Amino acid sequence: MDLSERKLRILQAIVGDFIRSAEPIGSRTLSKKLDMGISPATIRNEMSDLEEMGFLTHPHTSAGRVPSDKAYRLYVNNLMQKYELPEDEKRVISEKITKNVTELEKTIQRAASLLSELTNLTSFAITPNQEANQLKYINFVPVDDSTVILMLVTESGKVSNTAVKMKVPYTEEDLTLLSKVMTYNYKGKMLSEILKLDIIKNFETDIEAMNRLVETIRPNFISILEDMLNVELFMDGLTNIFSIPEYNDIEKAKVFLEMINKKKHFTDVLLNRENGVIITIGNENPEDAMRDCSLITATYHINGKLVGKLGVIGPTRMKYDEVTSIIEYITENINQTFKLTGGDEDDE
Repeated sequence: MDLSERKLRILQAIVGDFIRSAEPIGSRTLSKKLDMGISPATIRNEMSDLEEMGFLTHPHTSAGRVPSDKAYRLYVNNLMQKYELPEDEKRVISEKITKNVTELEKTIQRAASLLSELTNLTSFAITPNQEANQLKYINFVPVDDSTVILMLVTESGKVSNTAVKMKVPYTEEDLTLLSKVMTYNYKGKMLSEILKLDIIKNFETDIEAMNRLVETIRPNFISILEDMLNVELFMDGLTNIFSIPEYNDIEKAKVFLEMINKKKHFTDVLLNRENGVIITIGNENPEDAMRDCSLITATYHINGKLVGKLGVIGPTRMKYDEVTSIIEYITENINQTFKLTGGDEDDE
Protein backbone atom coordinates (compact mmCIF):
# COMPACT_ATOMS: atom_id res chain seq x y z
CA MET A 1 0.00 0.00 0.00
CA ASP A 2 1.50 3.32 -1.09
CA LEU A 3 1.38 6.39 1.09
CA SER A 4 -1.04 8.92 -0.36
CA GLU A 5 -0.56 12.65 0.06
CA ARG A 6 -3.24 12.58 2.75
CA LYS A 7 -1.53 9.79 4.69
CA LEU A 8 1.79 11.64 4.49
CA ARG A 9 0.21 14.82 5.85
CA ILE A 10 -1.45 12.92 8.69
CA LEU A 11 1.76 11.10 9.53
CA GLN A 12 3.77 14.32 9.42
CA ALA A 13 1.27 15.97 11.77
CA ILE A 14 1.39 13.03 14.21
CA VAL A 15 5.19 12.96 14.28
CA GLY A 16 5.41 16.72 14.76
CA ASP A 17 2.79 16.78 17.49
CA PHE A 18 4.29 13.83 19.37
CA ILE A 19 7.80 15.34 19.23
CA ARG A 20 6.41 18.51 20.85
CA SER A 21 4.05 16.99 23.41
CA ALA A 22 5.22 13.40 24.09
CA GLU A 23 1.48 12.54 24.25
CA PRO A 24 -0.27 9.99 22.00
CA ILE A 25 -2.55 11.69 19.53
CA GLY A 26 -6.08 10.61 18.61
CA SER A 27 -8.12 11.13 15.44
CA ARG A 28 -10.45 13.73 16.98
CA THR A 29 -7.56 15.83 18.27
CA LEU A 30 -5.78 15.54 14.95
CA SER A 31 -8.87 16.56 12.95
CA LYS A 32 -8.99 19.83 14.91
CA LYS A 33 -5.35 20.57 14.14
CA LEU A 34 -5.41 19.62 10.48
CA ASP A 35 -7.07 21.90 8.01
CA MET A 36 -7.89 19.13 5.54
CA GLY A 37 -11.67 19.15 5.53
CA ILE A 38 -11.94 15.50 6.57
CA SER A 39 -13.82 13.92 9.45
CA PRO A 40 -12.32 12.25 12.54
CA ALA A 41 -13.68 8.94 11.22
CA THR A 42 -11.75 9.31 7.96
CA ILE A 43 -8.61 10.27 9.87
CA ARG A 44 -9.16 7.27 12.14
CA ASN A 45 -9.27 4.97 9.12
CA GLU A 46 -6.10 6.51 7.72
CA MET A 47 -4.39 6.10 11.07
CA SER A 48 -5.42 2.44 11.15
CA ASP A 49 -3.85 1.97 7.72
CA LEU A 50 -0.67 3.69 8.89
CA GLU A 51 -0.57 1.43 11.94
CA GLU A 52 -1.03 -1.63 9.76
CA MET A 53 1.87 -0.42 7.58
CA GLY A 54 4.11 -0.12 10.63
CA PHE A 55 4.30 3.68 10.86
CA LEU A 56 2.21 4.03 14.04
CA THR A 57 1.88 2.08 17.26
CA HIS A 58 -0.70 1.87 20.04
CA PRO A 59 0.88 2.59 23.44
CA HIS A 60 -0.76 0.55 26.21
CA THR A 61 -4.49 1.22 26.43
CA SER A 62 -4.38 4.76 25.01
CA ALA A 63 -6.78 5.59 22.23
CA GLY A 64 -4.08 7.68 20.62
CA ARG A 65 -1.14 6.58 18.51
CA VAL A 66 2.57 7.37 18.46
CA PRO A 67 5.15 7.19 15.67
CA SER A 68 7.29 4.11 15.22
CA ASP A 69 11.00 4.05 14.29
CA LYS A 70 9.84 3.55 10.71
CA ALA A 71 7.79 6.76 10.89
CA TYR A 72 10.72 8.75 12.27
CA ARG A 73 12.92 7.44 9.45
CA LEU A 74 10.37 8.52 6.83
CA TYR A 75 10.07 11.87 8.58
CA VAL A 76 13.84 12.45 8.62
CA ASN A 77 14.34 11.33 5.02
CA ASN A 78 11.31 12.86 3.32
CA LEU A 79 9.11 15.03 5.51
CA MET A 80 11.47 17.01 7.72
CA GLN A 81 11.91 20.64 6.71
CA LYS A 82 15.17 22.53 7.05
CA TYR A 83 15.36 24.34 10.38
CA GLU A 84 16.92 27.79 10.19
CA LEU A 85 18.80 28.74 13.33
CA PRO A 86 17.98 32.20 14.72
CA GLU A 87 20.74 34.74 14.08
CA ASP A 88 21.36 35.28 17.80
CA GLU A 89 21.88 31.53 18.25
CA LYS A 90 24.32 31.48 15.34
CA ARG A 91 26.21 34.36 16.90
CA VAL A 92 26.47 32.57 20.25
CA ILE A 93 27.80 29.42 18.57
CA SER A 94 30.37 31.31 16.51
CA GLU A 95 31.60 33.34 19.47
CA LYS A 96 31.96 30.36 21.81
CA ILE A 97 33.66 28.10 19.26
CA THR A 98 36.20 30.71 18.17
CA LYS A 99 36.88 31.99 21.70
CA ASN A 100 40.47 31.41 22.88
CA VAL A 101 41.33 28.96 20.13
CA THR A 102 44.65 27.70 21.41
CA GLU A 103 44.03 24.08 22.27
CA LEU A 104 41.96 21.67 20.21
CA GLU A 105 40.68 19.72 23.22
CA LYS A 106 39.33 22.81 24.96
CA THR A 107 37.50 23.90 21.82
CA ILE A 108 35.97 20.45 21.28
CA GLN A 109 34.96 20.20 24.93
CA ARG A 110 33.37 23.64 24.69
CA ALA A 111 31.50 22.52 21.56
CA ALA A 112 30.06 19.48 23.38
CA SER A 113 28.93 21.67 26.27
CA LEU A 114 27.33 24.18 23.91
CA LEU A 115 25.54 21.42 21.99
CA SER A 116 24.04 20.03 25.20
CA GLU A 117 22.98 23.50 26.29
CA LEU A 118 21.20 24.25 22.99
CA THR A 119 19.49 20.86 22.52
CA ASN A 120 18.81 19.87 26.15
CA LEU A 121 20.14 16.43 25.28
CA THR A 122 23.20 14.43 26.25
CA SER A 123 25.99 15.51 23.93
CA PHE A 124 29.41 14.12 23.14
CA ALA A 125 32.49 14.88 21.12
CA ILE A 126 35.52 12.76 20.33
CA THR A 127 38.89 14.11 19.36
CA PRO A 128 40.43 12.98 16.08
CA ASN A 129 42.59 9.91 15.67
CA GLN A 130 46.04 11.40 16.22
CA GLU A 131 48.25 8.91 14.38
CA ALA A 132 48.67 11.20 11.37
CA ASN A 133 48.96 14.34 13.50
CA GLN A 134 52.32 16.08 13.15
CA LEU A 135 54.48 17.46 15.91
CA LYS A 136 54.93 21.24 15.86
CA TYR A 137 57.35 21.86 18.71
CA ILE A 138 58.71 20.57 22.02
CA ASN A 139 59.35 22.74 25.03
CA PHE A 140 60.77 22.30 28.53
CA VAL A 141 59.68 24.58 31.37
CA PRO A 142 61.65 24.42 34.64
CA VAL A 143 59.53 24.29 37.80
CA ASP A 144 62.11 23.79 40.52
CA ASP A 145 65.55 22.24 41.00
CA SER A 146 64.30 18.73 40.28
CA THR A 147 61.13 19.13 38.20
CA VAL A 148 60.63 20.12 34.56
CA ILE A 149 57.41 20.36 32.54
CA LEU A 150 57.71 18.58 29.18
CA MET A 151 55.28 20.12 26.67
CA LEU A 152 54.40 18.79 23.21
CA VAL A 153 52.32 20.75 20.72
CA THR A 154 50.99 19.33 17.44
CA GLU A 155 50.07 21.03 14.18
CA SER A 156 46.37 20.50 14.98
CA GLY A 157 46.67 22.45 18.23
CA LYS A 158 46.70 19.46 20.58
CA VAL A 159 48.78 20.26 23.66
CA SER A 160 50.02 17.68 26.14
CA ASN A 161 52.38 18.09 29.04
CA THR A 162 53.75 16.13 31.94
CA ALA A 163 55.96 16.79 34.95
CA VAL A 164 59.36 15.12 34.73
CA LYS A 165 61.42 14.40 37.84
CA MET A 166 65.00 15.00 36.78
CA LYS A 167 67.66 12.50 37.83
CA VAL A 168 70.59 14.65 36.71
CA PRO A 169 71.46 18.33 37.20
CA TYR A 170 70.47 20.76 34.45
CA THR A 171 70.51 24.43 33.55
CA GLU A 172 67.96 26.51 31.68
CA GLU A 173 70.47 26.67 28.83
CA ASP A 174 70.49 22.86 28.72
CA LEU A 175 66.70 22.77 28.48
CA THR A 176 66.63 25.45 25.77
CA LEU A 177 69.17 23.53 23.72
CA LEU A 178 67.29 20.27 24.21
CA SER A 179 64.02 21.92 23.13
CA LYS A 180 65.60 23.28 19.97
CA VAL A 181 67.34 20.06 18.99
CA MET A 182 64.32 17.80 19.65
CA THR A 183 62.01 20.22 17.81
CA TYR A 184 64.44 20.20 14.89
CA ASN A 185 64.58 16.39 14.90
CA TYR A 186 60.83 15.77 15.13
CA LYS A 187 59.01 18.82 13.76
CA GLY A 188 56.64 17.76 10.95
CA LYS A 189 56.87 14.06 11.78
CA MET A 190 53.72 12.08 12.61
CA LEU A 191 53.28 11.13 16.27
CA SER A 192 53.06 7.44 15.38
CA GLU A 193 56.28 7.76 13.37
CA ILE A 194 58.21 9.42 16.23
CA LEU A 195 57.36 6.54 18.56
CA LYS A 196 59.33 4.22 16.28
CA LEU A 197 62.48 6.35 16.47
CA ASP A 198 65.35 6.15 18.95
CA ILE A 199 65.60 9.59 20.52
CA ILE A 200 68.96 8.78 22.09
CA LYS A 201 70.41 7.94 18.69
CA ASN A 202 68.78 10.98 17.09
CA PHE A 203 70.31 13.29 19.67
CA GLU A 204 73.95 13.11 18.61
CA THR A 205 76.22 14.95 21.00
CA ASP A 206 79.58 14.49 22.65
CA ILE A 207 78.42 16.23 25.78
CA GLU A 208 78.01 13.48 28.36
CA ALA A 209 75.80 15.59 30.64
CA MET A 210 73.40 16.29 27.76
CA ASN A 211 73.21 12.60 26.91
CA ARG A 212 72.25 11.79 30.49
CA LEU A 213 69.60 14.50 30.34
CA VAL A 214 68.11 12.93 27.22
CA GLU A 215 68.10 9.50 28.89
CA THR A 216 66.10 10.97 31.78
CA ILE A 217 63.60 12.62 29.43
CA ARG A 218 63.16 9.65 27.11
CA PRO A 219 60.56 7.52 29.03
CA ASN A 220 58.39 10.58 29.71
CA PHE A 221 58.63 11.67 26.08
CA ILE A 222 57.50 8.22 24.89
CA SER A 223 54.71 8.09 27.46
CA ILE A 224 53.29 11.47 26.48
CA LEU A 225 53.40 10.53 22.79
CA GLU A 226 51.44 7.35 23.51
CA ASP A 227 48.87 9.32 25.51
CA MET A 228 48.48 11.84 22.69
CA LEU A 229 47.53 9.04 20.30
CA ASN A 230 44.52 8.12 22.42
CA VAL A 231 41.11 9.33 21.26
CA GLU A 232 39.37 11.39 23.95
CA LEU A 233 35.63 11.41 24.62
CA PHE A 234 33.96 14.48 26.09
CA MET A 235 30.36 14.26 27.32
CA ASP A 236 27.95 16.84 28.66
CA GLY A 237 24.33 17.05 29.76
CA LEU A 238 24.08 13.59 31.32
CA THR A 239 21.44 14.84 33.75
CA ASN A 240 19.31 16.29 30.94
CA ILE A 241 17.59 12.91 30.59
CA PHE A 242 15.76 13.44 33.87
CA SER A 243 13.73 16.23 32.25
CA ILE A 244 12.69 13.97 29.35
CA PRO A 245 9.35 12.13 29.80
CA GLU A 246 10.76 8.91 28.30
CA TYR A 247 13.15 8.62 31.23
CA ASN A 248 10.70 9.31 34.06
CA ASP A 249 11.03 5.60 34.69
CA ILE A 250 14.09 5.34 36.95
CA GLU A 251 15.05 1.95 35.50
CA LYS A 252 15.10 3.36 31.96
CA ALA A 253 17.19 6.30 33.13
CA LYS A 254 19.58 3.92 34.88
CA VAL A 255 20.02 1.79 31.75
CA PHE A 256 20.70 4.91 29.69
CA LEU A 257 23.32 6.23 32.11
CA GLU A 258 25.02 2.86 32.40
CA MET A 259 25.22 2.62 28.62
CA ILE A 260 26.90 5.97 28.03
CA ASN A 261 29.15 5.65 31.07
CA LYS A 262 30.88 2.71 29.39
CA LYS A 263 33.06 5.29 27.67
CA LYS A 264 35.48 2.93 25.96
CA HIS A 265 32.66 0.96 24.35
CA PHE A 266 30.66 4.08 23.49
CA THR A 267 33.76 5.64 21.89
CA ASP A 268 34.23 2.53 19.74
CA VAL A 269 30.59 2.77 18.61
CA LEU A 270 31.12 6.38 17.57
CA LEU A 271 34.41 5.68 15.79
CA ASN A 272 32.75 2.95 13.72
CA ARG A 273 30.13 5.33 12.33
CA GLU A 274 30.49 6.78 8.86
CA ASN A 275 31.57 10.35 8.21
CA GLY A 276 29.10 13.15 7.54
CA VAL A 277 25.80 13.74 9.34
CA ILE A 278 24.46 10.32 10.35
CA ILE A 279 21.13 9.70 12.11
CA THR A 280 20.33 6.25 13.48
CA ILE A 281 16.91 5.73 15.00
CA GLY A 282 15.90 3.11 17.56
CA ASN A 283 16.31 -0.38 16.12
CA GLU A 284 18.69 0.93 13.46
CA ASN A 285 21.35 1.08 16.19
CA PRO A 286 23.41 -2.13 16.33
CA GLU A 287 23.73 -2.04 20.12
CA ASP A 288 20.84 -3.58 22.09
CA ALA A 289 21.17 -0.93 24.81
CA MET A 290 20.61 1.79 22.21
CA ARG A 291 17.46 0.38 20.61
CA ASP A 292 15.27 2.95 22.41
CA CYS A 293 17.53 5.84 21.46
CA SER A 294 18.38 7.98 18.49
CA LEU A 295 21.99 8.89 17.80
CA ILE A 296 22.99 11.84 15.63
CA THR A 297 26.65 12.36 14.75
CA ALA A 298 28.51 14.73 12.46
CA THR A 299 32.19 14.86 11.55
CA TYR A 300 34.46 17.86 11.86
CA HIS A 301 37.83 18.54 10.23
CA ILE A 302 41.07 19.81 11.66
CA ASN A 303 43.37 21.32 9.05
CA GLY A 304 41.25 19.51 6.49
CA LYS A 305 42.66 16.15 7.57
CA LEU A 306 42.07 14.94 11.11
CA VAL A 307 38.47 13.96 11.70
CA GLY A 308 36.55 13.81 14.96
CA LYS A 309 32.87 13.38 15.76
CA LEU A 310 30.29 15.46 17.55
CA GLY A 311 26.68 14.65 18.32
CA VAL A 312 23.83 13.84 20.68
CA ILE A 313 22.05 10.79 22.02
CA GLY A 314 18.51 10.80 23.36
CA PRO A 315 15.02 9.35 22.91
CA THR A 316 13.68 8.61 19.42
CA ARG A 317 11.26 11.47 20.06
CA MET A 318 13.61 14.36 19.45
CA LYS A 319 13.54 17.54 17.37
CA TYR A 320 15.52 16.07 14.49
CA ASP A 321 15.31 19.21 12.34
CA GLU A 322 16.49 21.60 15.03
CA VAL A 323 19.12 19.28 16.53
CA THR A 324 20.60 18.46 13.13
CA SER A 325 20.87 22.14 12.20
CA ILE A 326 22.60 22.98 15.48
CA ILE A 327 25.10 20.12 15.06
CA GLU A 328 25.83 21.11 11.47
CA TYR A 329 26.40 24.75 12.37
CA ILE A 330 28.74 23.87 15.25
CA THR A 331 30.81 21.53 13.08
CA GLU A 332 30.97 24.14 10.31
CA ASN A 333 32.42 26.61 12.82
CA ILE A 334 34.98 24.06 14.04
CA ASN A 335 35.97 23.33 10.43
CA GLN A 336 36.49 27.02 9.71
CA THR A 337 38.28 27.69 12.98
CA PHE A 338 40.88 24.98 12.39
CA LYS A 339 41.00 25.23 8.61
CA LEU A 340 44.40 25.18 6.94
CA THR A 341 44.43 26.93 3.56
CA GLY A 342 44.66 24.40 0.79
CA GLY A 343 43.63 21.50 3.03
CA ASP A 344 41.55 18.65 1.66
CA GLU A 345 38.20 18.66 3.39
CA ASP A 346 36.78 15.54 1.79
CA ASP A 347 35.25 13.09 4.20
CA GLU A 348 36.45 10.17 2.24
